[in-house]
Amino acid sequence: MQVDNNKKQYNNISYDLSLECIAKIHTDFPEKFGLPRQSGIVEELKAKIIFESKYRNPDALRGLEGFSYIWLIWGFHHINRNVWAPMVKPPRLGGNMRMGVFATRSPNRPNTLGLSSVKLDRIENHSEYGPIIHVSGIDLVDQTPIYDIKPYLVYTDSHPGALGGYLDKIEDNKLRVDFSEELLEQIPKKYHEALMGILSQDPRPSYHDDPERIYGFYFAGYNIRFRVRDNILSVYDITKL
Repeated sequence: MQVDNNKKQYNNISYDLSLECIAKIHTDFPEKFGLPRQSGIVEELKAKIIFESKYRNPDALRGLEGFSYIWLIWGFHHINRNVWAPMVKPPRLGGNMRMGVFATRSPNRPNTLGLSSVKLDRIENHSEYGPIIHVSGIDLVDQTPIYDIKPYLVYTDSHPGALGGYLDKIEDNKLRVDFSEELLEQIPKKYHEALMGILSQDPRPSYHDDPERIYGFYFAGYNIRFRVRDNILSVYDITKL
């Protein structure tokens, strides 16, 4: 058999890549429950990106202040697993239908990497921590490792009219939020809009529909407890941690 010596033997080439955490994001979510499903859904959610000491060089961010949005490549650090699954059950489909992992943003993938587009609010030059990036519209747990930051390019990253696959068939109905003034006043006013946005998006798993069940999540140092009935989310109790 004749062998084409010019043919590249790709199977013999190793492409393993070691990632290094360049920064960590500081948010008001110590746990995953309560987080928006994707970035940009609750624009009022603020966070800070603080670089690791090795990367606190202002020159690395020169020119970034001119962009409105940035891409964050990050890691699912709350995921503990040794194997990946080729098919997963997206919560948005009720937790029963299976889809290919590469057709979802599930954390259960070969490389536990996430991708988020967030609004760049400002860059602060801190005397101790170097350049700090202030962002909003986040969907990340506190202390999530950031592996890369890239500018959002309007001329290529935006695709008006793009298809959303199976998600186009899902109605995204917001809940009406019943939040008494007495309870709301227990939380600093700067968090009010963000918290209302989180609650209106329905933090529950999509396949849960128990009007008697009480849910809770941690946000900004508070335990927010609520229940949902007839498309109305009622805040039940607030406890300062």
